[in-house]
Amino acid sequence: MIDRRMFMTALAAALAPAPAALGATSAADSPLVKVVRSPDCGCCGAWIDHLREAGFVVDVTMSDDVAAFKEQHGVPQALWSCHTALVEGYLIEGHVPAEAIRALLDQRPEAAGLAVPGMPIGSPGMEMGDQTEPYDVIAWSASGTSVFAQY
Repeated sequence: MIDRRMFMTALAAALAPAPAALGATSAADSPLVKVVRSPDCGCCGAWIDHLREAGFVVDVTMSDDVAAFKEQHGVPQALWSCHTALVEGYLIEGHVPAEAIRALLDQRPEAAGLAVPGMPIGSPGMEMGDQTEPYDVIAWSASGTSVFAQY
């Protein structure tokens, strides 16, 4: 026999919103970012932490020849940084903020990917206290480059 407390608990559980309705995302709902990085680079690990904190699922491959991966996937040399990633068909080069990657995935522009060339101070993974420098997130395609976002 069910008492009143058991009935109310069961009813509350049945009527509670699902986690997705509350804004939570599961690993199955999060984009998978496949990162290729050098085992000797500390800032790559900090950028990966930034992505994970933003809800991305990250798969990391260590490589002693990240340049070969960049060349194989057609990342323009002028945009190179220390790590390269793939997410839902797009390339991500360097310290691109998670919010720019989300915007890319929401907007789905005709682009090969996004890049933050070099390693600007203040970009994700390159934090140095209060020091920051402005930087652009560059979108590129076969027809050229454009500024996707500015930070």
